[in-house]
Amino acid sequence: MTNSERAEQMPDNSSYSDHDTRDAWERFMASGQADLGPSSVREEILQSWRRSKDLGVDAAVQASRKIADENELHLRRERNMALRKAASAAFLRLEPHLKDANTILILADDQGIIIDAIGDDLVLDEGQDIHLEVGGDWTEEAIGTNGIGTALRTGRPAYVHAAEHFVEGVQEWTCAGAPVRDPITQAVIGVVDLSGPPQIFRQHNVALVLAAAREIEIALAEQQQEERTRLLEAFLVSDFSRVNESVVLVDLNGRILFRRGLDDETLIRAKELSIGHRLLPKLEGLADRDIPKHLPTNVEAKGIERLQLEGVYRGAALFLKGSRRLKLNAGAVCRIKPRANVAEDPVQIVGSSPKMLDAIELAVRAAQANISVLIHGETGVGKELFARLIHSRLADDNAPYVPVNCAAISSDLIGAELFGYAEGAFTGAVRGGRAGKFEMADKGVLCLDEIGDMPIELQPYLLRALEQRAIYRVGDTQRRPVDVRLVAMTNRNLRQEIDKGNFRRDLFYRISVMTIHVPPLRDRGKDILALLDHFSELFATETGRPQMAFTDAARALLLDYDWPGNVRELRNVVQRAYLVKSDGVVTDRDLPPEIQGDCEGEEESLDRILKGHSGNLESIEASAIRRAMLAENGNLTRVSAVLGISRPTLYRKMKQYRIRKD
Repeated sequence: MTNSERAEQMPDNSSYSDHDTRDAWERFMASGQADLGPSSVREEILQSWRRSKDLGVDAAVQASRKIADENELHLRRERNMALRKAASAAFLRLEPHLKDANTILILADDQGIIIDAIGDDLVLDEGQDIHLEVGGDWTEEAIGTNGIGTALRTGRPAYVHAAEHFVEGVQEWTCAGAPVRDPITQAVIGVVDLSGPPQIFRQHNVALVLAAAREIEIALAEQQQEERTRLLEAFLVSDFSRVNESVVLVDLNGRILFRRGLDDETLIRAKELSIGHRLLPKLEGLADRDIPKHLPTNVEAKGIERLQLEGVYRGAALFLKGSRRLKLNAGAVCRIKPRANVAEDPVQIVGSSPKMLDAIELAVRAAQANISVLIHGETGVGKELFARLIHSRLADDNAPYVPVNCAAISSDLIGAELFGYAEGAFTGAVRGGRAGKFEMADKGVLCLDEIGDMPIELQPYLLRALEQRAIYRVGDTQRRPVDVRLVAMTNRNLRQEIDKGNFRRDLFYRISVMTIHVPPLRDRGKDILALLDHFSELFATETGRPQMAFTDAARALLLDYDWPGNVRELRNVVQRAYLVKSDGVVTDRDLPPEIQGDCEGEEESLDRILKGHSGNLESIEASAIRRAMLAENGNLTRVSAVLGISRPTLYRKMKQYRIRKD
């Protein structure tokens, strides 16, 4: 429901007359008629009076009924925990304004039972006299016309003031209720209500509860999106042997969250298998054996797997007949096949530690599932290798792979970089405009590195592009469809960034349908030695030299080191050894001082490493610097890192040996 539709539903009680309304109520109680002209009693109130009378409500009662069984009330509140959790933020925000304001704020469930209430302590106490409290039943069936029950019955906001109440015992109250709807089904799942004595009557009370209801619905939508994400992830990690079977995943309400392995013929034949369609009734209380009875006649399940979150049943996976399988053999080295349109050489993910194999397995599953993926890990762990692994497993060998580093592009240019721009969009725009990274990645993978650095003001546009599967170039009004598989990478805790206001919660859920955590090198055990041998072989091939041998003492130090720079740091250590060692053996004393645990100073590190070598020390040192300069294409920051010395030390030695950058 749109905001304008909500506004149109706001009841207008500005013409209320207490004398005329009480007179009309008495006439209605006597004869069932209250026709005193169009301005006497609002039509929605009169309709509710008629419903209340037809329901047999006793207008003379002094209070509503209440759930007496504490266990029943506890279970009801537990069943509505998602609604209560979604309402908590709005209630906490409004609570300070209710104190000493003769007002209480109430949350009722879809059956009109109050499950939460906050506000002015005196009014809360007075509410207990009529059971306007937690456990109270405020349906029209129980207490006649009132803000909660009437809003629940009509599905519209309801403002009921003083004598407009059907039951005489509650006519010393005024209340405004607004329905809360499920963000997906739009079914009314509760009511938020503002109540108090008649003197709190304000027309804007309805606007307040409408705003609160909308805030609760937004929070519910975020909750549901997070749960769907967690449910999908729980399924994708649940059973390796079924990674490529045809499957439909449904939530607890029977709605389709995800599907995989369905060919075009199946989708055309069974339109009920579209994402978001309610395939089944609510799964609670539905036995597995009964699920196939509710499937369309042209859909046949061969297996059902219940899915849990934190031990609670939250959905099911339906494995369909006609499935197809692909087999993954995860070993010590996962080889990523080269693609025709990717310039990089083939790469390998090296490792056999359990955490690494789990990450590799998830990446392969993600490639088959056609979902957005968030790859999280510390700097230097090799996140892009996993992005390229996902790309390498796509069915189309010509699928493009387009990497973008969000941190490397200025905030004023990143929009044009991602979405492209039209001719004349800004000063310097090329004639005819230019396609952005989204268009370049069409039918392939768009890899957004350092997604946490994306400016907050640009994030809504990224979210829209992902949801609509279309982009608009900067300065253009033409909609351009794109079919892009998004892989985002970050070393930040995006949930913390959300709390800080730096990252949008809705975008986070959209990009993290599956999250792959790449473990830091320090948690990978003997993978360190496997990587050591891998890089040693790599640099031996590059330099045309025999492979270096690392002594047992050196290997022991490498295993014990914390590796703050992760795989990238280990690679630099091996490369450095090939630059400064000439005898083919790397001992523990040849390793950088931080690995040895020696903090005597980086100024001496190069000299210490070179001690004991034959030949003139200066010539060996100069040769090492020249080789590092050549290997790193003159990048002095990387040269100093490879050699284990500071940039000032490097400058001094370059000047000493008359080594020029070019």
